[in-house]
Amino acid sequence: MTSATPVPRTLYIHDDLSDDLRALGEDSRSWRLGQTLFALLGRDAGRIVVLTLAQQLEGLVARGDHAPFATAVGIGRAGVRVAEAVHARTGWFPSIRRVDLWREEDDGGGYVLEGPAPLAAQVSALPNGSAAVVDDTIFSGLTMRTVLAALSQACGERLHAFCLRAVAESLPGVAALAPVTAGFAAPGRILDDVSFINASGLVRRGAIRRTGRLPLAFHERPEWMEAWFPIDHERITELCRELAVELDTDSVRAPALPAQPDLGGGSGAGRRPA
Repeated sequence: MTSATPVPRTLYIHDDLSDDLRALGEDSRSWRLGQTLFALLGRDAGRIVVLTLAQQLEGLVARGDHAPFATAVGIGRAGVRVAEAVHARTGWFPSIRRVDLWREEDDGGGYVLEGPAPLAAQVSALPNGSAAVVDDTIFSGLTMRTVLAALSQACGERLHAFCLRAVAESLPGVAALAPVTAGFAAPGRILDDVSFINASGLVRRGAIRRTGRLPLAFHERPEWMEAWFPIDHERITELCRELAVELDTDSVRAPALPAQPDLGGGSGAGRRPA
């Protein structure tokens, strides 16, 4: 483990994996491996906190009502899914559009924001009027701030940011651009006190995007695994590796399996955030 990879006092893991594994059948090897994985994570209870979609949605909806927005802008697939789930509960987002922007590791050891088209071009195609910007996570806030800034230039009307989870110290930077509502906000210093990851990212490639190179799963970054899971990191890494192989096999058997999730711009990383 390197000094550049702090051990967070609390690691929050969003469970976006269990439902996919359950869909394979509770008699499947994938399900059994997943159960073993979450049991190991539970051994570090208090430092590792598993978050469910339901509890985060409940927290977001409970933080106040809103008139429907003309457009809800989901950041990536993850943001669109969150917007759909919130709309099903509240009716706030009758029209959901997607913009794509994500963080990539560059060759200099930092992060850059990338997308399939310039962000200005993506937001210029959006209708005018009030807009909600929706993502799953606000970690450093870089992605959300960038999209909000682009939208304020494009529409300039009522803007509001929403996310399921956030690092509390990152919210003021977002709130300087637009009001922000988070289903759950974790107190503490980013990375040192608190970090966020998705359970699916431990297993599936795409959690770590790299400029000009293939994406990785978190289990393929040993120094991060050791920092996040100091008690059982070797066994957890091995379980994630086995589960990745099993899911690849299952995807061949059942092509209709859900695609690899788009993690948007939010997952906590092992280095200082951009």
